Amino acid sequence: MTFTIRPLHSEELAVFFHYLNDHLLDNGRDGAPLFQPMSRSSSGFPPEKASGFSTGLQAHFGQPGWRRVWVALEGEDIIGHIDLRSRPEPAARHRCLLGMGVHRNARRGGLGTALVATAVEWARGQGLEWVDLEVLAGNAPARGLYRKMGFQQTGEIEDLFRIDGESLGYVFMSLQLAAGADRMDV
Repeated sequence: MTFTIRPLHSEELAVFFHYLNDHLLDNGRDGAPLFQPMSRSSSGFPPEKASGFSTGLQAHFGQPGWRRVWVALEGEDIIGHIDLRSRPEPAARHRCLLGMGVHRNARRGGLGTALVATAVEWARGQGLEWVDLEVLAGNAPARGLYRKMGFQQTGEIEDLFRIDGESLGYVFMSLQLAAGADRMDV
């Protein structure tokens, strides 16, 4: 598979949200694990999350609510994405949160690894010290990818979600980017 990874531009959000809605059709269906804490029958990408992407892309790095998104393209089609965003806690500016997804036809071909490497490289370049993520406990493929990329499990909340009659936990993982990196003051 040949793909390119590049930053998403705010004028491309409509196409990106179309991709996300299609991606969510796989959430817990046809043998895929739940990868979002939402029912398998949910109707699509929630408007409040879309708003977070829109406003976050406009914010400068370091401002509350900032977000950066990269898309993987095969030709003109989005086949994956990764995003980094500010943590909501004001005293945690040295950390960010990661989210990602890979299209059903592009899994198991190295795209996830390339996306994580792209985001981690950017985070290091910005002087961030940690990348954090949250993943559903039952999403073994994602957890395996993150472990392979150096993320360590830092905690788990069992039975955090009840989705479609299932009890699901949330796993927290972190990657330390640089020991002794310059500290950002609050």
